Amino acid sequence: MKISRRHLLQITGLGLVVAGMIPRTAFAARNSIKSMRTGVQPGNKTRFVVETSNRPSYTLVYGENTLTVKLSNTPADNSVSPKLASGTLVRNISQTQIGDSVNIILDLKRPIAEIPKNQIMILEPNGDNDYRLVLDFTAGTTKANSESGAITAAANKEEKKHTIVIDAGHGGKDPGCIGRGGTKEKTVVLSVAQKLRAALKNAGFAVYMTRSDDTYLKLNERAEIAEKRHADLFLSIHANANPSRSMKGFSIYTLSEKASDEEAQKLADAENAADKIDVTGFEQFSKDIRIALSSLQQHAVAEMSEEYANGCARAFNRAGIEQQPGPAVRHAPLAVLRSTVPGALIECGHLSNKAEEKLLKSSSHQDKLVAAIVKSIKNYDFEV
Repeated sequence: MKISRRHLLQITGLGLVVAGMIPRTAFAARNSIKSMRTGVQPGNKTRFVVETSNRPSYTLVYGENTLTVKLSNTPADNSVSPKLASGTLVRNISQTQIGDSVNIILDLKRPIAEIPKNQIMILEPNGDNDYRLVLDFTAGTTKANSESGAITAAANKEEKKHTIVIDAGHGGKDPGCIGRGGTKEKTVVLSVAQKLRAALKNAGFAVYMTRSDDTYLKLNERAEIAEKRHADLFLSIHANANPSRSMKGFSIYTLSEKASDEEAQKLADAENAADKIDVTGFEQFSKDIRIALSSLQQHAVAEMSEEYANGCARAFNRAGIEQQPGPAVRHAPLAVLRSTVPGALIECGHLSNKAEEKLLKSSSHQDKLVAAIVKSIKNYDFEV
């Protein structure tokens, strides 16, 4: 059974502790360390990689000039010599055994900030490599209490203002789909997005929009806005259309290189075609984003996006918003979601259905959609 990734903040005299991945099986076999290495990544980040025989269950402990990676159910193995690259923040790496766990202690040249969730990755075995826990970090300071060296989860949650980027789909010369009554998708989704922005700001989030008026933006430009804002979540708001006039209901999509079904592929083709309106054609993503789109990062982003999408679907169901037949959460190669920011594309309903077109135009139904999305964001674990 798949278990969601969760972080648990605890009070400890050692500093800020973040509990990592929970084992996927209740009784895991004894793990072992295969290799350890450091390297330098774009943006002057230090990368630490520890390779293990089994999927690692880890905890991170932030000290003043140390980072301790605690691997449960794993013995220390001092025969494994770490490979240290020059130009990183890591001065030395050592191991100590504490009960059934090994503490891998990174002696740092400078203190580091708490590692963002999308910079903590577990890579599945591939070729000659076993499981790899990958940490990317930069110099900085933790939010540890100056007296105790620790903070609680509640305090951390109050201090951090999470950033949401809302993308109102289509716009300008791209109307999106058009309902039987002439309702344009670009108009409906902008209205929903503007209401969502106001509601999220009132709830204490930092909120940005890719467009706040009837402007045309290319898909990669939308993704880049989320990157530049260092967003914690990216939501692209849309309305659907279907050859069957009886089809109605919401659906939610996350990024995947392969569509989950034929309908998901058709939707991806339709949404991605928006870029073809521009005479200059579809441009490649910027160099920074191409570098960031590694399989490691995408694996972590996909897990976080999936968790949000499932939570959003539950919020819609509980609000009594009708779901499109079939799975509520689907996957498709959607260009607008191709970034290092967790995100989802929300199809709020079908403009091709006469009754739902009327609903989507109504202010009261838009408020209902917004309330459900806000609830899903409040319930989302940003520290996953």
